[in-house]
Amino acid sequence: QVQLAESGGGLVQAGGSRRLSCAASGRTLSVYSMGWFRQAPGKGRELVVGIRMGDGSTYYKPTYEGRFTISRDESKNALSLSLQKNNMEPEDTAVYSCAASSDSTAYTGRRDFECWGQGTPVTVST
Repeated sequence: QVQLAESGGGLVQAGGSRRLSCAASGRTLSVYSMGWFRQAPGKGRELVVGIRMGDGSTYYKPTYEGRFTISRDESKNALSLSLQKNNMEPEDTAVYSCAASSDSTAYTGRRDFECWGQGTPVTVST
């Protein structure tokens, strides 16, 4: 089992920056893909960006390419993921969740992720 815990959400002014984090624990050696998803109010959950652990290959949903930046930390005793966005906009208001998969191709969004965090809400105010 892998447990995921997001942090960093909250209220942010439009134009500001926000960095979200996701800490993985448990059987992290079984994680081959991770991803950040978001669900805006009244909308479905969508992939923002996925990353393959090891070689760091990424897949950004085209809408979000160049707007978000994903990074990972695979040090010996820790596995974590971050998501950075500058120039936050009201449309970025959403619950952001991280996910993990034992499938190395899941980061492209073409496979389901098996483990999910609870999500961290971000509200962008004008």
